[in-house]
Amino acid sequence: MRVAVTGATGLIGRRLAAALRERGDEVIVLSRATSNTGGAQVVQWDPAVGPAPGLSGVDAVVHLAGEPVAQRWTAAAKERIRRSRVLGTANLVAGIAAATPRPGVLVSTSASGFYGDRGDSQVDESAPPGPRDDFLASVCIDWEDAAEQAVELGVRVAIVRNGVVLDREGGALAKMLPAFKLGLGGPIAGGRQYMPWIALDDVVGIYLAALDGGAWSGAVNACAPSPATNAQFTKALGRALHRPAFAPLPAFALRLLFGEMASVLLASQRALPARTLELGYQFRWGELERALAALLG
Repeated sequence: MRVAVTGATGLIGRRLAAALRERGDEVIVLSRATSNTGGAQVVQWDPAVGPAPGLSGVDAVVHLAGEPVAQRWTAAAKERIRRSRVLGTANLVAGIAAATPRPGVLVSTSASGFYGDRGDSQVDESAPPGPRDDFLASVCIDWEDAAEQAVELGVRVAIVRNGVVLDREGGALAKMLPAFKLGLGGPIAGGRQYMPWIALDDVVGIYLAALDGGAWSGAVNACAPSPATNAQFTKALGRALHRPAFAPLPAFALRLLFGEMASVLLASQRALPARTLELGYQFRWGELERALAALLG
């Protein structure tokens, strides 16, 4: 296949583009950047400026681009986060509409933040979204709506709601490791909130399955089938590193550090990949202890 990938310089994008090339697919990167693209063909595109070019004759599109959520949420940052996802996706769909012939598949990313804070309640892909006054939930709602517009063009659309992606080279786990290696890690705000974790290998596997499988459409959760509370996760990470993990971080300290963005770390999503499993995906790393042991060697 010829696959166009946005966000190919990010944690998921780099690994996915490499996996596509390894299996013989041609990768076209849509990006403002010209470096760190793994030698793939690059088509210059700014998602905030206009329709995506270069999609004629492409078989499939994977859309991963978006402003990082993990930053202090000033008014300007929140606007960048929203525009990069909602307007960026609308401009990508406009590029698909203009392509001749059009891609047959769009796999667009979203996030488990779609569900908002659900406490101990289990949620799968059939659950309704979080409230509109939850910033990340409202962004995810509009983000997914923008991607779904491609259905009207005759494109199969799969939306992958990513959980917390674990990899030692980047993302949340890489940020945690320095403190935990010093024995300074511990639960956040009591640690009762659920964390829909997933290993990077399985995220990539789910995107590949969504590209290839004609039955993959609508929303699918990219999270392991065994969600853990923050306290369970920190204990497991401490054991994997052979370090204590008892230093608590209270909610007020988290809010001082991150402002409103702390709500992402305090929210609880006990998300299950019900539809992902129904579609036949087999998780390589479904248990937290095994996944951390493998990731950390």
